[in-house]
Amino acid sequence: MAEQSQTQGPRPIVPFLKLEPKPHLVGKRCGKCGAIYLSESRIACAKCMSRGPFSDVALSNQGKVHVFSVIHQSFPGIKTPYITAIIDLPEGVSVRANLIDFPAEKAEKDPHSLFDLPVEMVTEVVAKDREGHDVVRFCYRPKK
Repeated sequence: MAEQSQTQGPRPIVPFLKLEPKPHLVGKRCGKCGAIYLSESRIACAKCMSRGPFSDVALSNQGKVHVFSVIHQSFPGIKTPYITAIIDLPEGVSVRANLIDFPAEKAEKDPHSLFDLPVEMVTEVVAKDREGHDVVRFCYRPKK
């Protein structure tokens, strides 16, 4: 008999995306120097070499585009072109994510329009898992 999942409801696509109470990313803060990292588990701090302890910290849903790339070729079934970007968050953490609601053609014609662009994190359902639960990803869009 197949093992049943203990998780009900939507599932985040990465472990550092939390959906409750409001969707947000969670980083790890070094207890010694305060450096923040975007990872689910951390063995040591790259800044002070401390082995912890590390605590969870909710990261801002706002950021700015640091750098981006327009993707023209992808796996079958993935609509192109799309924009992928490195987003700088106010906590000093950078995250790679797709940028939505910004035309790829505009990004190519006027690349300077994206650098330092204020963005906000949003979530969307991208698939269903084997048990029929929604799989949720995070991405960013220009701040309104």
